Amino acid sequence: MAHLYADEDFPRPVVLLLRARGHDVATVGERRRSGGSDEMVLTDATSEHRVVLTHNRRDFIRLHRNSQSHAGIISCSRDDQNADALDDRIHIAIADGGDLAGQHVRVNKPC
Repeated sequence: MAHLYADEDFPRPVVLLLRARGHDVATVGERRRSGGSDEMVLTDATSEHRVVLTHNRRDFIRLHRNSQSHAGIISCSRDDQNADALDDRIHIAIADGGDLAGQHVRVNKPC
């Protein structure tokens, strides 16, 4: 199972569903790091060898382009509010992605 780090904008219900699947999910809030920059989120996740989960796609794409020295980034569509479906899509992306280190994976809401 994956070691994940949920950004502060990431929905708690999805975090709980991913944990129920056996994924190790830490959150920015639980680490008492709320209000920090996206750079700090990525640095914290990388230091713990965790893949970032975020809805903040644009900023994390920029960070990924600047450096692929991270444990991975999974960006999800901001308008994807169906927790069960998003949990499924993330779980599949993790299973299909292999080693996510240095990768940016987009999990898109189907049309």
